[in-house]
Amino acid sequence: MNKEKIIIYCDGGCSGNQHNTNRGGWGAVLKYKDNTKEIYGGERNTSNQKMELTACIKALEEVKSKDIGIEVYSDSAYLVNCMKQRWYANWQKNGWKNSKKEPVANKELWVKLLDLKGKHKVSFHKVAGHSGIELNELADELANRGIDELE
Repeated sequence: MNKEKIIIYCDGGCSGNQHNTNRGGWGAVLKYKDNTKEIYGGERNTSNQKMELTACIKALEEVKSKDIGIEVYSDSAYLVNCMKQRWYANWQKNGWKNSKKEPVANKELWVKLLDLKGKHKVSFHKVAGHSGIELNELADELANRGIDELE
């Protein structure tokens, strides 16, 4: 049995979340054996949720191997609960409408994330934000760097 795995911590944030002039950032830390890779970026006119999803997508896009298990850690209930509770299954079944019969927010990002998830063996895990978990704190710092570099 192969115990090797890739660990990913991802985070997203948005400054001025309710304004169309806001700045968002995403960050992710990928760890495999003794190797660590940090990635980050930023966007204007976005949202916290978009940045959380983007962080996970960008991290999974970095993984080339399809044979190694991946554990994704995030403080985003939006991301983790959707994956663990399979909200997306009902969205897909209902033509990408939510329980209120409205279009699912961020559909294009969910579609991309589900495509990547389908190419890998991925598990999702919720962590508490700002609780001293080293790699989660680093992902948060990277997301903030993505925001700062937009100025």
